[in-house]
Amino acid sequence: MSLSKDWWLKFFKPGTRAFIGEARRTPNYSLFDWLHGYVYARWPYLYIGIGTGEHPLARWLGPPADKLIHLFRKEPDNGSYQAETGSGITFADTYHGKVVPLEAAKQLVNIKQEISLTNLETVIPYNQARDIVMKHPDHIVVLECPCRASRPNPCSPLEVCLVVGEPMAGFMAEHHPRRSRWISSAEAVEILQAEHERGHVHHAFFKDAMLGRFYAICNCCACCCGAMQARRNGIPMLASSGYLSRVDELNCVGCGLCADYCQFGAISLADDTAQINEAFCMGCGVCVDKCPQEAISIRHEPSRGMPLEMDKLLET
Repeated sequence: MSLSKDWWLKFFKPGTRAFIGEARRTPNYSLFDWLHGYVYARWPYLYIGIGTGEHPLARWLGPPADKLIHLFRKEPDNGSYQAETGSGITFADTYHGKVVPLEAAKQLVNIKQEISLTNLETVIPYNQARDIVMKHPDHIVVLECPCRASRPNPCSPLEVCLVVGEPMAGFMAEHHPRRSRWISSAEAVEILQAEHERGHVHHAFFKDAMLGRFYAICNCCACCCGAMQARRNGIPMLASSGYLSRVDELNCVGCGLCADYCQFGAISLADDTAQINEAFCMGCGVCVDKCPQEAISIRHEPSRGMPLEMDKLLET
């Protein structure tokens, strides 16, 4: 991102200046990328509300916004977010989440040193936005979930989106003081645990306009989450954790609790036994803890990619 003079920076708040500074150091990050990222992070409730179709302005602003993004994209595009572009880039490549089981999500909020992990294509199976660059990883902000806030009857609580590291955490806290607050790693773990107990799924989110890297952990329910809605509509915005659920039929009593809690609709009952639809299972692990008989487990499935487990990534 090339900007010749810095006098204009004084008109921005510190968090925005930090975002600009980091953008300058990010390879292949354009001025349009920064403008897109600024709009997304500055007005996430409008951005997500339009994206989910819930905001009153969605009917009017949605189509022009789509055309503007297609006009300025670096890759050729055929006009549909769902279709691949001529260079093999889809909308999901630019904005996506990786499903992470509870313990893996806890690792993401307990990183103690700055790290830079790139070329994670075996973990984050998208063509763009797949780096993990953590600066001040102990800087964590909890934000009211834009997806839940956009719904007429949202799930509660709203404070479930965790923005991790700089400059993203500082930017969100600065621009959304009434809808965000600083928290410790310990409180972040408490939020993750509570959402897991509610049966909600943890997603590590990546976005090209957010410096092409990981920036947040969202705790998602199928009724409110925009990414899960997109997935149901054929846009592959979510990547599997790398695990698949398995049922021990000898211990399963067919109580159906696992099916009730599965956010992906991957579990059904047949002959009083839980059955896993592997095409739908994303390996979140919610069903494991909901089974009173301990009849379900998750196992790594190599065809689903590598799990996002920071302790193992840092070791290698």
